[in-house]
Amino acid sequence: MTASSPLSVLVAALADGSVEVVDLTSPLSASTPVIQLPPEFGQTAPFALEEISRYDERGPAWYWNNFTSGEHTGTHFDAPNHWVTGKDLADVASVPVRKLIAPAVVLDFSAEVEKNPDFLVEVDHIQAWEAENVPLPSGGWLFVRTGWDTRSHSQEAFLNADETGPHTPGLSPECARWVAHESPVLGLGVETVGTDAGRAHSFDPPFPCHSYLMGSDKYGLTQLQNLAKLPPIGAVVIAGPLPIVTGSGAPARVLALVESR
Repeated sequence: MTASSPLSVLVAALADGSVEVVDLTSPLSASTPVIQLPPEFGQTAPFALEEISRYDERGPAWYWNNFTSGEHTGTHFDAPNHWVTGKDLADVASVPVRKLIAPAVVLDFSAEVEKNPDFLVEVDHIQAWEAENVPLPSGGWLFVRTGWDTRSHSQEAFLNADETGPHTPGLSPECARWVAHESPVLGLGVETVGTDAGRAHSFDPPFPCHSYLMGSDKYGLTQLQNLAKLPPIGAVVIAGPLPIVTGSGAPARVLALVESR
């Protein structure tokens, strides 16, 4: 690399702090919240570690573990084949690597969600934001900030369920269709347990973000953290899911590069 090459400039910016790295990933542990489906359906496994050895008779000089986890536990990547509408499309190992590094915009609805946990983003909200800022990035991410990451310490608070079901924010059915079919983004990122709102089981179609996005060969990123540390415009996101062959998704380390403010 020459001193003026784009990669050299990036390395220098990272070294001098003019470009910062923000971790958008929820740490994985046994307490990481997981989605709960009605009991008649299969359930995802919580994250768990099984110790193999720890500097002992099982392995005197090394420490390591086996782990078990659902594909969609913690901060994770939804591949198109996760939903029936995308069943013939890419698995998580087949997602083109060039799409794992992309620009992102952050739309902040945390004030609305603080008043109403069932708040739904509408097309008009996004178009009003575009009119005041920039168009959504072609081939980039639409991140929806709701402040929900502050609840990630507790399964109960994170799912926010009562006898009628979960109460968490998301997109309206029409907004989900618009993002999937009419917007130029490659995917949707959220702070909640899944890309859909808690009430989405009763929407038409049910779970419209999954249905429309996966069916349109687009992606989801969920259980993101620290979106409050990103600017509305200008972040570059690196999303690194495990390349599980035939997998419908995978836990991911998600990082954002931002210019220092």
